[in-house]
Amino acid sequence: MSKEYKEEDFLLLSGIQHFSFCKRQWALIHIEQQWQENLRTVEGGILHEKTHDNTIKEKRGDLIISRGMGIFSRILGTTGTCDVVELYRDPGGVNIFGREGTFKPVPVEYKRGKPKENEADVLQLCAQAMCLEEMLLCKIPEAFLFYGETKRRLKVILDEDLRGRVKTMFQEMHEYYDRRYTPKVKPNKGCKSCSLMEICMPRLCKNPSVQHYIRKNLLEVTE
Repeated sequence: MSKEYKEEDFLLLSGIQHFSFCKRQWALIHIEQQWQENLRTVEGGILHEKTHDNTIKEKRGDLIISRGMGIFSRILGTTGTCDVVELYRDPGGVNIFGREGTFKPVPVEYKRGKPKENEADVLQLCAQAMCLEEMLLCKIPEAFLFYGETKRRLKVILDEDLRGRVKTMFQEMHEYYDRRYTPKVKPNKGCKSCSLMEICMPRLCKNPSVQHYIRKNLLEVTE
């Protein structure tokens, strides 16, 4: 039986995209509570204002569009909010409170730019689907990412390999959080696009740790 986390131990679901992009960035935001805006984060916030507005109700034939749906998973130990969950009327679907019939849920995550080279967005989307599956007792085989720059949807197949990476990443995030551990990282080209670059000071990560300094000098003395 899988371990289940208590509600007070839940981590923010959106953190998985930070953790995937950079473990140090995730720790600065979610452990040290550091934050700094740049153009990308502001544009992303504006894009999500409408998608997270749960006062907007839409129904198009057999499709219901739910915005800003709160989600959680005790197995992953996470909570968050879906941008959009599309509910398609389907005889093999699940019951939705306040609605007649059964529906197939499909999460859609909105992003400001274009598809990324890394899989941060895909992991976040898969984690959302896994939360919905646990809450609604259903199976969600695919979901979508919508990118504001290309104005196109990208279908994501939620296979077992992807689900396994989501589970492993959340386990690692919980371990870091429990230890309140902020790791060092090797500076890379992604640092230039990070809003926390001035706080992180990645060049300092090149400096050796105190432990390394002492060990190195002890070796020199004993040689």
